Amino acid sequence: MSKYALLFIPTLFGMSALAQDKKTDPAKEAAKTEIWEPVPKIVTPGHLPQDAPSDAIVLFNGRNLDAWHSVNDPTKPAAWTIDDGFFTVKKGTGNIETNKKFTDYQLHMEWRIPANITGTSQARGNSGVFLASTGPGDNGYEIQIMDSYQNKTYVNGQTGSVYKQGIPLANANKKPGEWQYYDIIWNAPRFNEDGTVLKPATVTVILNGVLLQNNFVVKGETRWIGAPEYKKHGAASIKLQDHGDPSPAISFRNIWIREL
Repeated sequence: MSKYALLFIPTLFGMSALAQDKKTDPAKEAAKTEIWEPVPKIVTPGHLPQDAPSDAIVLFNGRNLDAWHSVNDPTKPAAWTIDDGFFTVKKGTGNIETNKKFTDYQLHMEWRIPANITGTSQARGNSGVFLASTGPGDNGYEIQIMDSYQNKTYVNGQTGSVYKQGIPLANANKKPGEWQYYDIIWNAPRFNEDGTVLKPATVTVILNGVLLQNNFVVKGETRWIGAPEYKKHGAASIKLQDHGDPSPAISFRNIWIREL
């Protein structure tokens, strides 16, 4: 056998080994990275993006406030005014909140500042949605609602802010008199047994299709004066605020929620 043949034999073995390695490399086999279970549940979407999907809980159906009660007296129903497919804050009756308590969820709600709004800064259609109501008054985590269309105020208090915490990424407000759309993803805080925070809350807020809060890490419950702080709680109601402004009151419609 020639010296050239002897040199060729180990080369053949090397090439064969390389070919075999390529055949057995899991990274080269598509099936190795395919996951078949668990199969995601089927959710039938609404006809329009704002329509409730099949697994949603409808919190306002356009006819009654049966899903809500007064915060001042939980034994009493919500006393706000119902009109043609929407309801309006009835000043002086206090905040209202859902009968059902929630943890993590996707929330859709629509609201309208009246066309004849008056006042300036915070005294202009002011309300808010508290993503977890932890007590009477304004305890909880507030996403601000007010007229921020050509109405100057402190930026961590304008529409779409995590009130006194997170400044919105944009001002996407429509003119007073037009319906506006919130889509909110809320991941509630988790607590240790001793009440310390295991995992802070996060929130994503979209107004009229525009991202205002991008997985914002919430610093604690809303405080008008002073720094936010957490206190231990579990599942909680969603609360809407009667701010008590002298200007015309804000209205709401088409509220639904998906538990996550």
